Amino acid sequence: MLYKHHQQKLLRWIALFLVGTFLQLLFYIPTPVLSLNSNSCSNITAPLTSEEQTYARAAWQYFVKNYQPATGFTNSTGGYPSGTLWDMGNYLMALNAARWLNLTDQADFDTRLNKFLTTLSSLKLFEDALPNKVYNAANAQMVDYGNNPLERGIGWSALDVGRILAAFDVIRTCHPQYNDWLKGIVAKWQVARSLKDGQLFGATVLPDNKTLLVQEGRLGYEEYGARGYQLWGFSAPKAIVFEPFKLVEINGVQIPVDTRDFQSTNANNYVVSESYILDGIEFGLQGELADFAARVLDVQKRRYDTTGQLTAVTEDNIDQAPYFLYNTVYANGASWATITDANQPYPQFRSISTKAAFGWRYLFPDNAYAQKVFDAVKDLRSPDDSGYYAGIYEESKQPNKALTGNTNGLILEILYYKAKGNQPLIASGSVSVSTGKPSEETSPATPSNEPNSTVTTPIANQANSTATTPTATPADTSKPTEVAVAPIPPVDSPKSSNLKLDRSLSVIERRYAEAAWRYFQANYHSKSGLIDDRSDFKGATLWGLGDYLAALHAARSLDIITPKEFDQRTRHLLAVLTKLPLFAGELPSRGYDTRTLQSVDYGGNPIPEGNGWSALDLGRMLAALYNLKTCHPEYTTAVDKIVLDWSYLRVVREGILSSATVTKEQDGRSLTRVNPETRLGYEEYAARAFQLWGFNVDGSAVGGEYQTASVEGVKVPVQRRRTDTNSKVNQYTVSNPFLLYALEFGLDPKMRSLFEPIFQAQAERYRRTGTLTASATTLIDRKPYTVHSSITGQGDPWVALGDDGQPVPKGRLVSTAVAFAYHALLPENKYSQQLLQGTTDLYNPLAGFYEGFYEATGKTAVGFTSSTNSMILQSLLYKVMNRQPLIRPTTSMKSPWWEEVTKGNSGRGLPNTAIQRTKLISDSSGSYWLSGSENTKLVTDTKVTK
Repeated sequence: MLYKHHQQKLLRWIALFLVGTFLQLLFYIPTPVLSLNSNSCSNITAPLTSEEQTYARAAWQYFVKNYQPATGFTNSTGGYPSGTLWDMGNYLMALNAARWLNLTDQADFDTRLNKFLTTLSSLKLFEDALPNKVYNAANAQMVDYGNNPLERGIGWSALDVGRILAAFDVIRTCHPQYNDWLKGIVAKWQVARSLKDGQLFGATVLPDNKTLLVQEGRLGYEEYGARGYQLWGFSAPKAIVFEPFKLVEINGVQIPVDTRDFQSTNANNYVVSESYILDGIEFGLQGELADFAARVLDVQKRRYDTTGQLTAVTEDNIDQAPYFLYNTVYANGASWATITDANQPYPQFRSISTKAAFGWRYLFPDNAYAQKVFDAVKDLRSPDDSGYYAGIYEESKQPNKALTGNTNGLILEILYYKAKGNQPLIASGSVSVSTGKPSEETSPATPSNEPNSTVTTPIANQANSTATTPTATPADTSKPTEVAVAPIPPVDSPKSSNLKLDRSLSVIERRYAEAAWRYFQANYHSKSGLIDDRSDFKGATLWGLGDYLAALHAARSLDIITPKEFDQRTRHLLAVLTKLPLFAGELPSRGYDTRTLQSVDYGGNPIPEGNGWSALDLGRMLAALYNLKTCHPEYTTAVDKIVLDWSYLRVVREGILSSATVTKEQDGRSLTRVNPETRLGYEEYAARAFQLWGFNVDGSAVGGEYQTASVEGVKVPVQRRRTDTNSKVNQYTVSNPFLLYALEFGLDPKMRSLFEPIFQAQAERYRRTGTLTASATTLIDRKPYTVHSSITGQGDPWVALGDDGQPVPKGRLVSTAVAFAYHALLPENKYSQQLLQGTTDLYNPLAGFYEGFYEATGKTAVGFTSSTNSMILQSLLYKVMNRQPLIRPTTSMKSPWWEEVTKGNSGRGLPNTAIQRTKLISDSSGSYWLSGSENTKLVTDTKVTK
């Protein structure tokens, strides 16, 4: 809490001292106890009324407008980038309330909380022990209360630590996927240093620069802070009891007052509303505490009855000097004192507190006076929608226009408490996972973010699909029978990856890698061994399964998964690849149901005969299988068995790659058509993969002439000039395939001439407009389900297109995967650094990284895919491999594949000679795979953008 005081404490009664002496031996070994919650966090039993929803939305706007994107913190007061641990606790409580009150969706919640915790985890601590009393919210530097940077800091506040520990408990209870992260933060802090003699101790810096420990807390706040410590297993037995206190009669009511006053301890013993309100809504008012709270409310009513002045007093910021005051029932011997932390009186600025009025109204819903004082402030919102003002001055009757996180955060907490049926936030038993249904107030348009939730209408299109998108057929709603596939037998001698890493992952990089791998845990079908291409669709393409295999390899190489898990998953995947029905007995079909292994179209509708094959998908899988053989040669025989089952007669024709589609004639006949692949970037990537296996696909490999368009003054490739086809299917340029190519194969001179202008155009757009740009094909949770945020598409720059080539208004996304990949490839580039900074925290710890965020609104694009999370894992692996291509060269040509190629005349279109058509080389520009096709020439088009 801003300007929280730090007080000296007298000795307790001797009996309590002896008890405390015994118990204090225990608190040095914390034994965390998760709060027990009998009602789930999402169990909204008393939905907010329309008026209450207005209150909640107004309070949440404070945090929206005072958010610091660089740190994830929020300002303690409107527009002032400063914050204490108390303020941070306020924000966490507000964020949790906003989630369950449906003021924000799960994606935004995760983005905010991930950024917040990332910054909090790396905060510089006072004396490397505990967080400083206050930080600059914009850059997380230690500062003093004037927001002036201080290298050492000014000490810590134990009360503030208690506040954030209570908030941590609410977060880990309602969002248990963050429990380990929070435990790690608490473990890093030396919490025991703030406990002494069974009491809470803060730290302050004396003029001689020495650190002085001072007892903190008076009746009300002391007990509240100690309860926060107790939630995490830290005992403060003397602080948790009410003594020493006395009863002082004020307006005819006996009020409990701490006997340690300013005169004897240099710390205020004020009686205010907020400590009782916090205790009530978070822990529940019971026993003596309930009696004390009722007395504190009643005395304020008595003052109103006597004077006619509505009264709701507590500490508040004010909109003029001295800027922070304690409006009290009693302080340091005086009733109704309004004082500073230094006990200086300012009675002219006593005010009716908005947060206090809200608190009493909902803690005592049948109290007529609480309703009256609430009515006076319930509409005290700023006209520019910046939140609730702090209150109303008693003397001038004018609003106290201070806008604070304390006021607005407490209002949100209070309204959430009401929506839960007046159930304390930290008192009951069951845990509600935040990836489930938020509440009964959830808008029908809000998607479910549960990793394995079933959605009836999304379309599992891959970026490389060429077929017309069909609509999912909802007629058959029966649960399909899942096929169980046994893994291949254990390989002879499982070995660790033979990759040589230049360094280990940093702590933050490991967190990102673990988050990305979560996708493959959450969407794994344990019976079939398959992974869904996207979390809301039970389907997979060969491209998606190639993503999975690449992610599997990266996760093992980065030590995110154990050798045992890698081996089990790998053998399971290799087994199921032998079971997938082949289209026309030749090649894997375009899509499969991940439960039944049945061929499906992109809408998930069963097509027993299949719907063709994709040479691009096949290339993705061939690249992943090749690397598996190279880095884990023990799987070579199993891999070669799979690829030797396939026929390549029609996918490789006259040096180019071709794909098959199936069309339905009016007479009901199904006709197969095989056409050259022309998808820019994807064709080049797939061709390089085919070359690894010895295929001559020079006509599809990077090279030749490319038509360009001028975008942001940069010549960006649009399509290859070719005479073998006049196809104009889905003409758009996105980053994905070029990044995947660069990560896995490196940037040969020909690819570099395409890659660099694509990146440069995006950087130039950001420089010109300030709009972060990471153009990619991404999947979203609503129609058209697949969005191509192009650099240039259908002749226009920066257009978002659906698979049907139609524009998607306001549909452009900043891709998380693209941001990670650009930063891995270009770590020193300022724009790639900016991209990464804007996207690193877009993940849900249980479900993986989100696709990105919308350029127009900044809102997170709800959706999880194997493609995004695989590229993030591969990008992290690339970083620790000293920026070497992820595809490594084989050390042996003696394998079933090459033996069959050597035999010749296979009847299945194998390469003519047993040689790879590409090789890994190194020169001054780096390492990359190279083939013998001709140099790339760029041919300028006439399209110019300003």
